[in-house]
Amino acid sequence: MSKKFYITTPLYYPSGNLHVGHTYTTVAADALARYKRSRGYDVQFLTGTDEHGQKIEQVAIEKELSPKQYVDEMIEKIKELWNTLEISYDIFIRTTDKEHEEVVQKIFTKLFEKGDIYKGNYEGHYCTPCESFWTESQLVDGKCPDCGREVQLAKEEAYFFKLSKYQEPLMKLFEEGRDFLKPDNRGKEMVNNFLKPGLEDLCVSRTTFDWGVKVPFDEKHVIYVWFDAVINYISALGIYSDNDEKFNKYWPADVHFVGKEIVRFHTIIWPAILMALDIEIPKQVFGHGWIIFENDKMSKSKGNVIYSEPIIELYGIDALKYFLLREFSFGSDGNFSREGFLTRMNADLANDLGNLVSRTITMIDKYFEGIVPERALIEEIDDSLLAVVNENIFEYEENMENYNFSEALSNVWKIISRSNKYIDETKPWVLGKEPESKERLKTVLYNLGEVLFKVSILIRPFMEHTANAIFEQLGLDNPDISWDMLKDENSFESGQRVSKHSPMFPRVDVKKEIDRWNEANQKFIDERNGNKDELKIPFKDEISIDDFDKLDFRVATVKEVKKHPKADRLLVFQLDVAGNNRQIVSGIAEYYKPEDLVGKQVIIIANLKPIKLRGVESCGMILSASNDDELSVLTSLKNVKSGSVVS
Repeated sequence: MSKKFYITTPLYYPSGNLHVGHTYTTVAADALARYKRSRGYDVQFLTGTDEHGQKIEQVAIEKELSPKQYVDEMIEKIKELWNTLEISYDIFIRTTDKEHEEVVQKIFTKLFEKGDIYKGNYEGHYCTPCESFWTESQLVDGKCPDCGREVQLAKEEAYFFKLSKYQEPLMKLFEEGRDFLKPDNRGKEMVNNFLKPGLEDLCVSRTTFDWGVKVPFDEKHVIYVWFDAVINYISALGIYSDNDEKFNKYWPADVHFVGKEIVRFHTIIWPAILMALDIEIPKQVFGHGWIIFENDKMSKSKGNVIYSEPIIELYGIDALKYFLLREFSFGSDGNFSREGFLTRMNADLANDLGNLVSRTITMIDKYFEGIVPERALIEEIDDSLLAVVNENIFEYEENMENYNFSEALSNVWKIISRSNKYIDETKPWVLGKEPESKERLKTVLYNLGEVLFKVSILIRPFMEHTANAIFEQLGLDNPDISWDMLKDENSFESGQRVSKHSPMFPRVDVKKEIDRWNEANQKFIDERNGNKDELKIPFKDEISIDDFDKLDFRVATVKEVKKHPKADRLLVFQLDVAGNNRQIVSGIAEYYKPEDLVGKQVIIIANLKPIKLRGVESCGMILSASNDDELSVLTSLKNVKSGSVVS
């Protein structure tokens, strides 16, 4: 029977575009789920959306939609992004799912009948953006301690959960030495900031808005969004339903991955609810840090948001996943920079990994006609290489089990670095010139092929496309890969034919690439916001007046226009420029009919060197302005003498 592993991400607020910081938890959970599956685990990976609450209702009203209409639109964008990121989730839950709402109502009723929920009156502070209740002592400068925004004084009839009743069991949970909450500093925060000052009963219903799960026996109340949301981890498995096999099989969860800002809900409120229900608590909660940009949290209002889609379009999904999980320690905050991303892509992916793949495949192709040779003459340096490989495989596994993704990838790159050094030490290009060294060359190139094979297995949970591309280059199409092959020195077989591909990660010019990235990111934002008509193209470098004077701008009159004989998009113009005929070829056929241009005056650059475009000479350039689907030829406001200088 295979081992079980249940991993969850927090539910996402359906707010439209999710930026890189939002995707961090899910990318990490996906890598872990893929790793566990490769180790033979029966994995359930849960993600979804948290769709109730006052802030959802407010946004929907502003957009003149019902809350359900609004969240339905947003959920499609979230699923589309998870598709783009190739997230391998097993369950996607929405808190508006009928089955989930029924479980929430059953649990609320159970706890009410048990006496752990009671009716009273709430008076205190509420942060709508965070959907959080706060006491006066918990506020920071009178504001929400989590987001720093204003809170509202709320006074209303409400139901309360006896959170204070579970003060001692919760304290014991943190003090008994088990690894319930990681990293360790998060546990200290919960104990010092919430448990030691003493827990107060939790307000778990609202009456001042309507968008939420109704209290089944008192429908003017809706259930507090955080009470509702955390229950998804068991409602998704079918608890209290006729189909509870998954709950019996996978609960308790092995790990909840959450951002540090919602650790309190998952390690105090959620365990207390489970204790009240006599249900096992999760084995572990891991509260990771934030991804910040230029030392500030990403925020639309600050204009410093970086989105995943443009990165994937420009550099590929594997480069993004690698950077997110290599650059930042999962438990700490990390500073995202475009320069850092591009530099690491050049150094780690193009230089280190790309170079190792290219050199190995090229030399097997050159010296053994593309056939992977057998290991033959072994020397001490070979054992040294394999020792580094085996040591780092062991450490990689240990790091993955502890969610140290950055360190696990560091282990892989230690293998890659040692392998590149091994090439320099063994000098296959020298061995290849000496017939008596052929047996030695076989071993060197076999070892390098084996290293690439094992590196591909190790990076596959993070970079599936890259791993598969390396397998293909090694001549292993659709290989049946198991984790045990990492420990078997004979798992990589000789005899298959390699095939050289183009570089998986071409080097980029960091400075130029940042401009291209900025443009792509802004274009994505504009398109999502409906600002397609608003051009945000960066200006070119400044020039001097002397540079400008080198260009000869003239007014020309169109005498004749014909279609290019060999190119549908090109038009051939005959122009009058101060009584002289000038022929210019221009790529504007999809925007103008030839007959519409005859007699018009256009602006040209008259002193460009002649070139041939598909066999027809062009002496100059007709100027135009373009904007995605539109183009307009430049002209003067009124007719002027042909050949007039434009200045």
